[in-house]
Amino acid sequence: MDRLLPVWIIAAMAVGLILGSVVRGLNAGLEALKVGEVSLPIAVGLLVMMYPVLAKVRYDHAHRVMADRRLMVTSLVINWLLAPAFMFALAWLFLPDLPEYRTGLIIVGLARCIAMVMIWNDLACGDRESAAVLVFINSVFQVIAFGGLGWLYLQWLPALLGLPTTSADFSFWAITASVLVFLGIPLLAGFLTRTLGERAKGRDWYEAHFLPKVGPWALYGLLFTITLLFALQGGTILAQPWDVFRIALPLLVYFLVIFVAGIAIGRWLNLGYAKTVTLAFTAAGNNFELAIAVAVGTFGVTSGQALAGVVGPLIEVPVLVALVYVALWARKRYFTPEMIAAPPMEEKP
Repeated sequence: MDRLLPVWIIAAMAVGLILGSVVRGLNAGLEALKVGEVSLPIAVGLLVMMYPVLAKVRYDHAHRVMADRRLMVTSLVINWLLAPAFMFALAWLFLPDLPEYRTGLIIVGLARCIAMVMIWNDLACGDRESAAVLVFINSVFQVIAFGGLGWLYLQWLPALLGLPTTSADFSFWAITASVLVFLGIPLLAGFLTRTLGERAKGRDWYEAHFLPKVGPWALYGLLFTITLLFALQGGTILAQPWDVFRIALPLLVYFLVIFVAGIAIGRWLNLGYAKTVTLAFTAAGNNFELAIAVAVGTFGVTSGQALAGVVGPLIEVPVLVALVYVALWARKRYFTPEMIAAPPMEEKP
């Protein structure tokens, strides 16, 4: 199934567009299934997608990941300094005349990825333990820093540069709910499954028998989520193609540049392939669930900010799938066998 992943994803997009266009009331029905600003159907898809990946993580190795200061510091710098600043610059460069879309893009840039990045990292043979730790750190920073960064990039910095400012009061509870639902639930489930499974049957049984059975559900959840996203937003895409195109351009540049920068920096720091690709994907991905929830809650469901948030995952999904294959190609071309075949974590000092 992995080998034909692009085919399945394109098919899921097409099915979503068809369902959104043909089935009357589907969009309204899906939108009605919410708890606060959390879409229950999308939450189910993401939880099904996230659980198998997080069940694979060896949580007893997390402290060794935390001890890798180069990885930790580099990830924090890229995720919370460079990436938001780059999205701010792209938003003003590409959308100087469209303040609502520009604001939506900046919000997307502030929402660091805590969910779908796990599956991209897994498909590209990244380091699962590092991904879990980096995603957890991003979640903590998201709750603490999102509101302050919103003020910085929407008010303080534009005023400093003599540009128009945007007033926005982000909901702390919307941010916290996004983190708890899309990371907290599958993380707890994955941790308990591994802990109890190994305690009952041992690690060999758990990894050789249990994980192969639950593993395919990650892709089923991914395809289900993609179908829902395109079913929900297909009408908007077809009704406003030029607006979607203008929003998509800076997003495309953002994903490509941040990903390549992550690969280049990880290669320069000699992190090894697995940690380098983890660094790149955790930097390039964005938390579209949070971005959409914040945009809708702050500016309204029909706002340009909400549309920019919606376009984010519609561009991110196919681009990051393509970057999975770029990463696998780069592994053969730019990483030595020693950097690819890192020693098992048990053997590391």
